[in-house]
Amino acid sequence: MALVTTAEVCDANPQLIVSGELRALQPIFQIYGRRQVFSGPIVTLKVFEDNVLIREFLEEKGNGRVLVVDGGGSLRCAILGGNPVVQAQNNGWAGIIVNGCVRDVDEINGCDIGVRALASHPVKANKKGIGEKHVPITIAGTRICDGEWLYADTDGILVSKTELSV
Repeated sequence: MALVTTAEVCDANPQLIVSGELRALQPIFQIYGRRQVFSGPIVTLKVFEDNVLIREFLEEKGNGRVLVVDGGGSLRCAILGGNPVVQAQNNGWAGIIVNGCVRDVDEINGCDIGVRALASHPVKANKKGIGEKHVPITIAGTRICDGEWLYADTDGILVSKTELSV
């Protein structure tokens, strides 16, 4: 399959944008990791300043999926660090989107996985294991549901209700 950019997908599918089947996330995320272009089915997670459930997910086989984490937009600590990202890379996850912060940026940038986050922060997260798995979340002005598809490149991030055939 030829590489198609998110901009080309938007240009080719105006009717999907109008209907809400295809949504673009607001451009608030920084790009981390070596894989700048990635896509896959979405797994959703909602946490706040706690990374236990994130680590649990990334210990599973990713099978090309993308973990989308609503971290409440917190800029007070990092909910994703280098070790879980290495594990995600090794377990076959395509990418991780974090509505929150990451740390160990140099380690993350050495991994062959796509990571998007609001910023980096040196303080680690809590470890209480509180959160919700596979629930609808709203980040970057967009409602995202478990099982939808995510497409990311250097132009931005798209979410589609179904896998796009391009």
